[in-house]
Amino acid sequence: MSEVITEAPGAPPAEGMVWVPGGTFTMGSDRHYAEERPCGPVTVDGFWMDETAVTNRQFAEFVADTGYVTTAEKAPDPAMYPGADPAMLVPGSITFAKPRGPVDLSNPMQWWAWTPGAQWRHPWGPSSSVEGKEDHPVTQVTFEDADAYARWAGKSLPTEVQWERAGRGGIEGAEFAWGEEIAPGGEERMNRWIGEFPWKFRPRPGGARKPGTVAVKSFEPNPFGLYEITGNAWEWTNTWFSDTHPEPTSRCCAPRDPLGPGVDASRDPTSGIPRKVLKGGSFLCAENYCSRYRPSSRIPESVESSTVHISFRCVVPVAATAG
Repeated sequence: MSEVITEAPGAPPAEGMVWVPGGTFTMGSDRHYAEERPCGPVTVDGFWMDETAVTNRQFAEFVADTGYVTTAEKAPDPAMYPGADPAMLVPGSITFAKPRGPVDLSNPMQWWAWTPGAQWRHPWGPSSSVEGKEDHPVTQVTFEDADAYARWAGKSLPTEVQWERAGRGGIEGAEFAWGEEIAPGGEERMNRWIGEFPWKFRPRPGGARKPGTVAVKSFEPNPFGLYEITGNAWEWTNTWFSDTHPEPTSRCCAPRDPLGPGVDASRDPTSGIPRKVLKGGSFLCAENYCSRYRPSSRIPESVESSTVHISFRCVVPVAATAG
């Protein structure tokens, strides 16, 4: 096996990218959700990563240059949704709707709604806008949308291993991207849900006044210089989802950035739609529900899904900068 790349090979390949050194680290967690297990050593080469999620401003530049039309702006294919109400097969996407009171947390349909007209320019529906929120993470993007942007930018979406290496900031085994405390000294370090999810939201200084994203660079970066790497919005990775991590090997023989189980093994058992890994949590993660604002956290997401709390950031591997 070749030597692991740890040192940055010169200047960043694009503005706003930071170096994430390669190495062997412990991925996953045995203390939390089943899909984070088992934890074990993984090795990855160093790479460049966007210091923030891709913003509405950056995505607008991509659309203006290419004329790209996102998935949410197209009517769903009726063949993909047999038996669906034709009135629902219109351009739109999924938005969060805060209930008036406590609800059954085992039923996410209590707070998610299909919203005609919701798309990246109007993430909460036709009456919403990204005007004045140009520096917020772009949302309402599917995996295909995120991948198209990355290719246009000369980058790629990170693998799950790359993302978790970056998210941990070099702090081995820490609970959060900055250490062991969720709010060191009472200071919030991410945009998360504070209160009783999904109905009681408590605004706080420096945070959103209502459930939603905040501008990038609203919080201190992690030790690698990555902003809002947890909280704010989930981020797409290029790894197919599996229910668990592979069984760990010895640290001396840690696998080199395993890429997941492949598309067929990732398919949702009900719909059959392939799923990619999302990382980082979002503004909807709360201590009483989905406390997945940790670097080890991971969930599956259908590749054709877009929501008001999913975004992405890009990477450039060292091989792409050679020569």
